[in-house]
Amino acid sequence: MSNLKEILENKKICKSIWFMRQAGRYLPEFREIRSQNHNFINLCLNSELCSEITLQPIKRFNLDSAIIFSDILMVPHALNQKVEFVKNKGPVLEKFNFKKFFNNDKISFTQKLHPVYKAIKKTRDKLDKEKSLIGFIGAPWTLLTYMLGAKESKKKIDYKKIKTKGFEVDLILDKLNDYLCTHIENQIDAGADVIQIFDSWAGLISSEDLTNYCYIPNLKIVNFCKEKKIPVMCFPKGLNKNYKEFNNVVKPNAISLDYEVDPVWVKENLTDVVLQGGLDPKLLLSSEKEVLSCAKKYLDTFKDLPYIFNLGHGLLPETDPDKVSKLIKFYREY
Repeated sequence: MSNLKEILENKKICKSIWFMRQAGRYLPEFREIRSQNHNFINLCLNSELCSEITLQPIKRFNLDSAIIFSDILMVPHALNQKVEFVKNKGPVLEKFNFKKFFNNDKISFTQKLHPVYKAIKKTRDKLDKEKSLIGFIGAPWTLLTYMLGAKESKKKIDYKKIKTKGFEVDLILDKLNDYLCTHIENQIDAGADVIQIFDSWAGLISSEDLTNYCYIPNLKIVNFCKEKKIPVMCFPKGLNKNYKEFNNVVKPNAISLDYEVDPVWVKENLTDVVLQGGLDPKLLLSSEKEVLSCAKKYLDTFKDLPYIFNLGHGLLPETDPDKVSKLIKFYREY
């Protein structure tokens, strides 16, 4: 085991393992808490429970890093856009109001998210000092698609909704950037020692808009993290071969790979960066043999590179925790 922060800063070839969505719905201990806390936003604002949930996978699997239990949509919530999580449907946001959005200020924004920062502090106090605590944000583009109600499905957005508001969109992205940097700074001050940027819908951006909607917003935040001397990992999901240009422009400490990117291509094209993830979380629903065989492929491909073992997306709710345990054991014995 090696400290994640140290690997990211020094690009060391060391073992390190954690999972996206490691604290969540696949764990019976989480489901017990969730069954008594139906309002997801309120749960994310319960510092005591968020800290407990964050530490559940650490206690169960002794993973190398914890990622704070929260949600990227806590930012629009703190910017006074109502967010609801509807069962079997996902997040639903009220209609975006341009004037209301620009009437926010950083003091009230920070106050609304104070329980999140309190949860980070509580977790840092309880977490082994050798383990990293990851704070995170959603990238401006990904938050924008939710806030403008442009997301239609996992593979489709209403692009017209965005392109017809070109000037407004640029202003919103800039302002979101400011608030996201405030959110990052507050997480660092509370005890987070690594930041991950989730650009979950980067793959839905048309090629001519990638620079303005993906590369530049991520670059601004990465540069902010570098100024704060905090390592930053980017997850521009769905970019395929544009991962190369993203890495060359944005230059994060680490880049998270989704499961559609070929690891051999990655090895040849993504340089001077720590690699993370790649394994398809759906594999954990298949046979143990298949899971371990695929894990071995990633480990063999990246064995001479600084690589953090993780998935190409978050753990699925139907995942068996015993299979996660076997995967961790296999990785540690590799």
